[in-house]
Amino acid sequence: MVSKALSRCLSFTSRLILRQLRTNSSKFLSRKPGNVSRSSKFHMLSSVPDGGEPELLQNTSMIWNIEGGLLKSSNLFPYFMLVALEAGGFLRALLLLALYPLLCLVGSEDARMKMMVMVCFFGVRKDSFRIGASVLAKFFLQDVGSEWFERMMNKKRVVKKIGVSNMPQIMIESFLKEYMGFDCVVGRELKVFRGYFVGLMEKNKTPQNLSAHVMDGEETHKHNYMVIGICSAETSAADQLVSVCDEIYLTTDAERSRWSQLPADKYPKPLVFHDGRLAFRPTSLATLAMFVWFPFGVWLAILRSLVGLFLPYTISKPLLAFLGLKVRFKPNSLAMLASKSKGIVYVCNHRTLFDPIYLCVVLDKEVTAVTYSLSRVSEFLSPIKTVRLTRDLNKDAKLMEQMLTQGDLVVCPEGTTCREGYLLRFSPLFTEMSQVIVPVALDTKVSMFYGTTASGLKCLDPFFFLMNPCPLYTVKFLDPVSGLPTSPSAVHDASAKGRDSRRFELANQVQSEIAKALNFTCTKLTRKDKYLILAGNEGTVST
Repeated sequence: MVSKALSRCLSFTSRLILRQLRTNSSKFLSRKPGNVSRSSKFHMLSSVPDGGEPELLQNTSMIWNIEGGLLKSSNLFPYFMLVALEAGGFLRALLLLALYPLLCLVGSEDARMKMMVMVCFFGVRKDSFRIGASVLAKFFLQDVGSEWFERMMNKKRVVKKIGVSNMPQIMIESFLKEYMGFDCVVGRELKVFRGYFVGLMEKNKTPQNLSAHVMDGEETHKHNYMVIGICSAETSAADQLVSVCDEIYLTTDAERSRWSQLPADKYPKPLVFHDGRLAFRPTSLATLAMFVWFPFGVWLAILRSLVGLFLPYTISKPLLAFLGLKVRFKPNSLAMLASKSKGIVYVCNHRTLFDPIYLCVVLDKEVTAVTYSLSRVSEFLSPIKTVRLTRDLNKDAKLMEQMLTQGDLVVCPEGTTCREGYLLRFSPLFTEMSQVIVPVALDTKVSMFYGTTASGLKCLDPFFFLMNPCPLYTVKFLDPVSGLPTSPSAVHDASAKGRDSRRFELANQVQSEIAKALNFTCTKLTRKDKYLILAGNEGTVST
């Protein structure tokens, strides 16, 4: 009896929700004869011809509703889950996940937003909140629809681009302005008490703020350009655009779900750096799977660590492969021949702290890793020898020369990790250390947790990497290159003619070869650039 009553209740609720959605979507399309001037503003975006944009979308100011006009999915839960986890930790994320069934039962869009804002932002310090730029931008970019963005956004004739959303402005502003090229962003403001968010939003003033931004566009009124809005037909967003837009184009959830994802090479600004632990889009089901896996992942990471620390390579390599740590190895005959000699410098791009360890596993011999700012915990638990550099060129050069007399070195001249398909600028210090330099191209794939962070606890980076079900490492050895002359007079004489230029040329050459092997892109960005973007500091660690 209880199950029958429950099924009838759910059936009645679903019919009520569908009826309400049809009402909301049709009220903008079917107007009374007496209100023809207003109803003529509304059009379906699907009615725009495939051959190009209509004439009225030329020479305009455009207002995009982010949830219903730019993003493919109207489900905002994953973005709030990222805020809950990155700003408040796993317990706050678990609380939001437990609240998800209640969110599904709440009929009001505004009420759901208020509930998620309370859970995610209550007690979070405003000054330290950088998740909008460091974490959310990546997931927003992966949800942007390709077709309409390319056809109507990248137009020189669009004089002003305004983004409007019911989400807190602090979540979307960096993504829209820095990566999407929007001129203005109108979102909900959060209430703050003594520097901390209280989990409440200010009164919604979106229509007034939109009017102010549109009126501020002098070119729009000077040349009598039109104001075009794009939003969803299944929400109340169109009500906010009626008073400021000359024409409004409506989308549906079904239509947006068919949009293709905007390719990374079409981003207005490349996404080079991002932070956060999660390597997947945290939908409700994916987040539930992550929490179910978490306790198993902890024990698996501990077991993998013990095997790697205390067993020899001959035993640990097959055992770790059985435990899910995969490695793909692409040898190079010249590199393997050179590896039999001593005093070799292996130059790698930097993906995680496991880069030199995987290199040792593949070579089946010990090498010394030079580091800039490794945490004391990671340094203590490292199964291979590590040497901390000082960032003083003369001191570091002498230290590396001394270590090369004892064996081989592995160097990551980027100075920090990069998750995306980009290589940061290579420091040229390694070019003078040895006559034999072996470039090594490294890449890694994870499915659940990133093993790097810029603003979190760096000592947990290796642990999170090992918690992934089946992380994959790819190691490619490239042809060796000859280093610069290593005589003391040549190394330390800064006035040697053309020596500095040769150092940088060789460093750029090695960077280009590794990028080509991985199909990555070379950049001139540095460690300092990464930490200023993601953490608001220069990434230095006091010793």
